Amino acid sequence: MSSSDWIGTIGVFLILVAYFCSTFNWMSPHSRTFFALNTIGASLTCFSSYLIKYWPFFVLEGTW
Repeated sequence: MSSSDWIGTIGVFLILVAYFCSTFNWMSPHSRTFFALNTIGASLTCFSSYLIKYWPFFVLEGTW
């Protein structure tokens, strides 16, 4: 896998961890940890999209 693949995969993983923890009430969706996981995950996926020049997803994740 390329570096952009790894960066995007880690970002998506962090977003999904936050989602599942919130869904199963293991973490409050208002907690700093939830916010940090989503922010870092979205930033990584946004950067990954920038690296591969996939602009629609770059805009989506940059807005997220």
